[in-house]
Amino acid sequence: MQARRAARELALILFSQFEKEITKYSKKDFEDIIVKSVRILSNSAMEELNLTVGSLIDIKESLDSYEAEHESNLSRPMGAKNKPVQIPMTDEMISKVDTMIDVAEKAILALEIAEFTTLENQSEVKNYTVELAEQFRINNKAIDNEIQKYANGWDISRLVKIDKDILRIAITELLYTKGAPIKVIVDEAVELAKKYSTDDSSAFVNGILAKVIVENGLK
Repeated sequence: MQARRAARELALILFSQFEKEITKYSKKDFEDIIVKSVRILSNSAMEELNLTVGSLIDIKESLDSYEAEHESNLSRPMGAKNKPVQIPMTDEMISKVDTMIDVAEKAILALEIAEFTTLENQSEVKNYTVELAEQFRINNKAIDNEIQKYANGWDISRLVKIDKDILRIAITELLYTKGAPIKVIVDEAVELAKKYSTDDSSAFVNGILAKVIVENGLK
């Protein structure tokens, strides 16, 4: 995982925990919240892994039951080992495996972010996360004005919180930080919306960021 991708994921958790006016936070506050955020990620990873284990156990039990109750095994003597049988329907099994893959991927991502943030030689993650928070603290009114300007009549206070935070992070990067390609910023903001928000959020986020890029003459 790239450091800045990890920083964006961590920044989304950081932004979600702001409980007062952003201008009242200090750099130390941001760093303290990041430590708490890493703990949240680690706990979330453990929960996701437990879900994965639970899904594996469910699949194993389903397979065991199906095999034991198959007609070819019901007629076998008591105590005889069951013979393997074919599974005629795969849709339910595929659905269970897809769910298991999804929670496993989230757990791996959470653990990667936690590792990036805690390793001394990966301080870029923490530093960039703090930079995003600092730049938003300094420029929060201008950034929220950009969102409001292109939100198609929506009052910014009524936007889904996570969509607003994703936009805040991306616009902060687009207008107030250097080094990240525009396409990467937009693509990863859209991915965050797909992963954590509603079905319509990715298109909403993409549309607003496209207008921000055009109106500010970014290339």
